[in-house]
Amino acid sequence: MSTHLLLVDDDRTFASLAASVLRHEGFRVALAHSLHDARGAMSREAPDLVVLDRRLPDGDGIDFLPELRAQLPDTPVLMVTAHGDIASAVEAIQAGARDYLSKPVELDDLVLRARRAAADLQLQERLRQAESELGGRRRLSRPHSPKMLAALQMLERIAKAPRSPVLLLGETGVGKEVIARHLHALQGGQGAFVHINCAALPATMVESELFGHERGAFTDARTARRGLVEVAAGGVLFLDEVGELPLGLQAKLLTFLDKGAFRRLGGTAELSSSARVVTATNRDLTQEVAQGRFREDLYFRLSVFKVDIPPLRERREDVLPLAQSLVAELSAELGRRPVGFSKAAQARLERYPFPGNVRELRNVLERALVLETGPELELSALEPQGGSGPTATDPDAFIVSGSPRSLQDVERLYVRHVLSRLDGRRMEAARVLGLSYPTFLRRLEEE
Repeated sequence: MSTHLLLVDDDRTFASLAASVLRHEGFRVALAHSLHDARGAMSREAPDLVVLDRRLPDGDGIDFLPELRAQLPDTPVLMVTAHGDIASAVEAIQAGARDYLSKPVELDDLVLRARRAAADLQLQERLRQAESELGGRRRLSRPHSPKMLAALQMLERIAKAPRSPVLLLGETGVGKEVIARHLHALQGGQGAFVHINCAALPATMVESELFGHERGAFTDARTARRGLVEVAAGGVLFLDEVGELPLGLQAKLLTFLDKGAFRRLGGTAELSSSARVVTATNRDLTQEVAQGRFREDLYFRLSVFKVDIPPLRERREDVLPLAQSLVAELSAELGRRPVGFSKAAQARLERYPFPGNVRELRNVLERALVLETGPELELSALEPQGGSGPTATDPDAFIVSGSPRSLQDVERLYVRHVLSRLDGRRMEAARVLGLSYPTFLRRLEEE
């Protein structure tokens, strides 16, 4: 995405010439000839970079700098000062300017410094991308099952069409985020990988998170903010639990998918992003469409490429290799020497149905690495009481042990149990329990 530069200078001839040169260099330039014009331009769209003259018809640029920095704390400012005025340049840097230019401004110098500032912005985006990659600890192990191999072969073909949306379907815990990250890697790892769980955010915040907002768009919007659609430009925007999106926002997402264009909340400027949208859900979206909870046109747009991720019980040949890979990864994280599996543990892995899929397998292995101290893992926790074969009781079943409790206590415990089963997705938990969101929060907080 091109860098949006705001040039504030009352010399209209110079400003017009500089804007032309900067646009030729790939910048998206807005002009302002006074502080009043600058405030108006910033209210319409937050710039990525500002070139600010000192002497303006309605004030001094240095006096305006604290206001600008308070509104746009992450936006670099290049201050234009009088020729040879070192004291003024030092004052500008101390006030928060990134750099300064001396008058008369040489266009080559302006372009060079603007490029440097833009490169720093891109570096910050890459750092955010690196943080995002570090957040995704799990890496895809090469599968052996025909179903999973077919899914990965399909992803390899999809990677050649970088703008087309992809819909990942599968049960909870099958590793849809890992698959989305794998698609990002197949595309060359360009741009950021940005993950948002649509069920984890209140409906009032989802639009701002996705598309950003301008200053003053709502009560707490004290500064402008980029949305995740912008951050993911050139990369992948992964929308987990897409079925939780409010209907109103579904229309805005559809517009972005069709045109690659969007507007920030409270903004008027039309922006663009080349992010590929990858969505995931464990719901039946066709049923959601039939019941009026999901837009049919959005479902068709999202499912240009639809990839079904099989549950672990349908790819038994992947369980042991996957477990070995996860143990190596977890051992490094926990600071423990790598260990293998006993023959009994391997048999238990082969028998156990893993209703929680890969997520449950990882949790079982992490628990075993902490609690089992022998040279090999036994995974005795997978063995049912009093016999062999898969356990007849769901390991995630809700059980109230101990002395009898009041109904209120049991209800509170069950609310927390459901929330745990849904990985902390509060809005989905409230829906499953048949409670309004405020009532759900009250039940959760009751002691």
